[in-house]
Amino acid sequence: MNIRHHASMLRQRACALAANRDGISVVEFSLLMPLMLTMFFGSLEVTDAISADRQVTLTASTVADIASMYSSVTSTDVTNIMAAASAVLSPFPLAKAKVTLSSVMIDANGNATVDWSATVNGTQRTGNVTSAIPSGLRIANTSVLWGETSYAYKPVIGYVVTGTLNMSSQIFMRPRLSNCVHYTGTC
Repeated sequence: MNIRHHASMLRQRACALAANRDGISVVEFSLLMPLMLTMFFGSLEVTDAISADRQVTLTASTVADIASMYSSVTSTDVTNIMAAASAVLSPFPLAKAKVTLSSVMIDANGNATVDWSATVNGTQRTGNVTSAIPSGLRIANTSVLWGETSYAYKPVIGYVVTGTLNMSSQIFMRPRLSNCVHYTGTC
């Protein structure tokens, strides 16, 4: 009878434990918390990366757009255009970016050559760039302004997106006030 009594008591406790829901929310929370944190930090990183990519595109567009409004520029004007690039790229640091603005002349044969180029943290363009200019823009005896930006984006948290993402953008614009934008007497 002692064994039956212990078996009965054990069965009652097992049924009571199965019916008890006091700790279920702790178990659910502990199972879902890692997933929720991953989703939270992942969305922060992806949103920040998308924002950086948009700023890179806007920076390339801005330097070409501002330069296209001039008929001639001085070194001070180019310095100010590059300062605008820094403002547009904000809050991302210009130190991780390369911004290049080039004026490209297209001759009667459709060959494109760099007339002048200015850069921040990059390398100035020189020489023949015919293969880099889209064929639809290589119109004889014209010029285009070429704005380029590249940025080495490193996530702040690095939880979901790891490593460095290299982002870049380029845009071509025609000068608005003249056939080409003069720089220190060239063109």
